[in-house]
Amino acid sequence: MILKGTVVWAPEPARLEVSEASYLVADGAAVRGVYRELPAELAGEPVEDWGDALIVPAFVDAHVHAPQYLNAGIGMDEELLPWLERRTFPLEARFADAAFASRAYRAFLRELWRQGTLRFVAFGTVHAPATWELMRLADAAGFTALVGKVNMDRNAPASLAEDPARSLGETEELALRAREELAHVGFIATPRFVPSTTDRLMDGLGALVEKYGLPVQSHVDENRSEIELVASLHPKSESYAHVYEEHGLMPRARTILAHGVWLKPSEIDLLRRREVLVAHCPQSNANLTSGVMPLTRTLDAGVACAVASDVAGGSNLGLPAHMACAVRASKLRRVRDESERALGLAEALYLATKAPGSFAGFADPSGSFEPGYRADVLVIESARTRELDELLGRTPAERLERFVYSGESADIAARYAGGERMPEPFAQEGSGA
Repeated sequence: MILKGTVVWAPEPARLEVSEASYLVADGAAVRGVYRELPAELAGEPVEDWGDALIVPAFVDAHVHAPQYLNAGIGMDEELLPWLERRTFPLEARFADAAFASRAYRAFLRELWRQGTLRFVAFGTVHAPATWELMRLADAAGFTALVGKVNMDRNAPASLAEDPARSLGETEELALRAREELAHVGFIATPRFVPSTTDRLMDGLGALVEKYGLPVQSHVDENRSEIELVASLHPKSESYAHVYEEHGLMPRARTILAHGVWLKPSEIDLLRRREVLVAHCPQSNANLTSGVMPLTRTLDAGVACAVASDVAGGSNLGLPAHMACAVRASKLRRVRDESERALGLAEALYLATKAPGSFAGFADPSGSFEPGYRADVLVIESARTRELDELLGRTPAERLERFVYSGESADIAARYAGGERMPEPFAQEGSGA
């Protein structure tokens, strides 16, 4: 794959790399490099010339609830725990119907593609057949992903509460099946959150994580009432985050915990030592009245973070909206406390591409154009603004900024996954598939 255009990426949090009239070259699925002039040995190779269109890394969503896509934008007047009971659990119960699940997950994957997210980490539901269908569909469509069957055996409706032994057996079966049958989609252990998983279930999951070297995803310190519930269930634990560590559910560099709005100093220290990736979900945290995470303070304390959608707590799948929300939230925190710094464009891009794309649970890194990174690429070209851009002499950084703040999915002219043009998933099946 050789693409020509204005190549833009964020190899470091505070640095936006811009290379105009340049060539992005991939050997197979991996980036070879960005060149002002093509190497002599590539002379005569076919080049896709996109003019001065922006060529950027595809987005990576570090935390999304795939079944909840159907509820995006619904129930936004409710806080977390009531929202789960009234909105989320009834919808997820419907995924016991395999045909319903297949149709819903096709719609979810099509929208991810439309929004330029080609790699993701997703919660399924407690239903093993439905979770396998999501994994199978994502792999066939060309996404790279980590997908988990939710584990939940307490504080859940009867339609979703699991028998721990069966939950663990289905989890192990899916983890092994994914390794045997799928090329680009792996399994991630997924205790929903501490309030919904008993010690027995968490201990069993911890044993599977150790046995198979699985990554882990869950939630931490999202909402004050949730934190109070965790404290009542685990009075001997130092904190919410420490519960996961105590049960073997915080493998070093292979754990994603979403939210972290109310992290204690001891938890920040724990997450740093265990090299946990915190998925920052600013839109969801605002929608569900959870709070405003001190993102830059957490980053500066040495904790790795990424921007994520948390659909359907977040109300849309497009990561640019969540990047912009993360910047705004950091500015609001700075207004209240000038010791906190605000997020900028380059760091927002980094947090939606390289930071989550480099999570060690994936087989290979993505989200950057450094050699060896997976060549997941977007071409951004806005026909709506091209003439005015030329008239005003907009810089590549300004064009990227506008796309993040006010762009549309229609501005994505092409998507490449692993160095190959990625067509719209399931397009031949029609919009109702």
